[in-house]
Amino acid sequence: MGRVESIHLATTAEATMRGVAEIRAIAGVGLEGDRYATRTGSFSAKPKPGRQITLVEAEAIEALERELGLKLAPGETRRNLVTRGVALNHLVGREFQVGAVRLRGHELCEPCGDLARMTGKPQILPGLVHRGGLRAEIIEGGVISVGDLIG
Repeated sequence: MGRVESIHLATTAEATMRGVAEIRAIAGVGLEGDRYATRTGSFSAKPKPGRQITLVEAEAIEALERELGLKLAPGETRRNLVTRGVALNHLVGREFQVGAVRLRGHELCEPCGDLARMTGKPQILPGLVHRGGLRAEIIEGGVISVGDLIG
């Protein structure tokens, strides 16, 4: 069973991600105060349920350093939740729990040019292909905290 290792949000498109110990997930909306819940994200003009919350594996971040010498702070991935011990790619099309919150995985969160530009690290693109995380929909809301179980 996996765990939430850290939580991050940005209040507007391209704002620096900041870490928090817990956050309220609002069903059908997003994370309270995050750019996509307030419709100020880079892709808010094209809303999709799968843009409500994003997750990335801590193991993928560690692999970037091991394989490419690329060190990233967890929030630099621009994903909301950093997880450990769960294969996120296997959750596409499936419902799962993060603490008391119920999510549905929608699609892989492949890295894009915006991520490379904002981090100033173009090598992040090939390094995160097929391990850039998961976009998900919030089915049942509640509070997500660092340390919550994922299953």
